[in-house]
Amino acid sequence: MGIEVDDVKATGAVLAVGWIGAGKMGAPMIRNLLAQDIPVAVTDPVAQAVAELAGVGATVAADASRHRSSDIVFATLPNDAVLRHVVFGDETSPGLADVLHPGAIFVEMSTVSPDCSSEVAAALKSRNIHYLRAPLSGSTALAEKAALTVLASGDKAAWDTVEPYLAHLSARRFYLGGGEEARYMKLVLNTLVGATSAIMAEALALGESGGLNRRAMMDVVGESAVASPLLAYKADAIVADDFTPAFSVEQMIKDFILITDAAHAHDVPQAVTSLILEQYRDAAKAGLNDDDFFALVKWRGGKAKL
Repeated sequence: MGIEVDDVKATGAVLAVGWIGAGKMGAPMIRNLLAQDIPVAVTDPVAQAVAELAGVGATVAADASRHRSSDIVFATLPNDAVLRHVVFGDETSPGLADVLHPGAIFVEMSTVSPDCSSEVAAALKSRNIHYLRAPLSGSTALAEKAALTVLASGDKAAWDTVEPYLAHLSARRFYLGGGEEARYMKLVLNTLVGATSAIMAEALALGESGGLNRRAMMDVVGESAVASPLLAYKADAIVADDFTPAFSVEQMIKDFILITDAAHAHDVPQAVTSLILEQYRDAAKAGLNDDDFFALVKWRGGKAKL
């Protein structure tokens, strides 16, 4: 049946770990756990992704039903719809709500809506399955280096059990409360991240109109009061006009829709955020949908220079 969360510290038990979602973020995190000799059973619809991880020691779990013996299941998923399918299943395959044993822990690490997350929380609670929201802040490069930031909320006992595993994946971890606090914190961060690209696009366009080049501007910005790790990370790409996607315009549109929907649900005005969302949508229409979200620098607030 597996191990109850409350029994872990008392027994020193080794927990069985599963993982659903082996994409750009999931795969390097799985590799980091395997590097610590933590066995991981991996589920992903892309057979090649699972095969590559099996080659470095992971166990293949064909679908959610294979996680019946897992004590902790992590998930890195693209959106609300996939999360609902993973948890609730469908007519042909069961979801985790019907698969995980009572006392197991589900750690969901994606950027999804607070409403969807609340729905999942209620379903899992009714089955005595612990639920930890643990969205991530950071790039694929930081995932490879185990230097992500984890924003967590949910069952505190589950957090205490899971944090040692998260320590192998991250440099910083914040426990924010017992409910959906982590979901909102991720939306707060993504609001600021998405806005940074938008305002940088306009600022650089202004500088270039006055004869400045991007290298000079990014050097000065990097030593100014507005310097940030994000701008330092993106500086070379901005200068080179290389917007190979780490996080795409399409993904940012998805997140800004989550942000505006959550704000509307609480009657929080989002005038600036709504304008930025329209900038990303216009950039996507101009052919930048699959480029990195900092391609707004190339699009320049509606005056495309593609």
